[in-house]
Amino acid sequence: MRAASINLRALPEQRDLIDHAASVLGKNRSDFMLEAACERAQAVLLDQVFFGLDTQKFEQFTAMLDAPPRANEGLERLMAVKAPWLHKQ
Repeated sequence: MRAASINLRALPEQRDLIDHAASVLGKNRSDFMLEAACERAQAVLLDQVFFGLDTQKFEQFTAMLDAPPRANEGLERLMAVKAPWLHKQ
């Protein structure tokens, strides 16, 4: 059972858009909005990740970032594939 309330005001056009998208997914407005807001909140927080390193670990980390990339056959094959949307029809 949900215990917290979240209230907001929207333009009728915004409400209608949200309702339409929610119905396409078989959800009600509240479930759709809560799911969308939580997904966005998680994305924002994941973009704000911070990690601390001592001096030695920081030097190792920056050395790894500065080192030339190792050969990666799988990546080379992937990058050689022409994107399907670029193919001429």
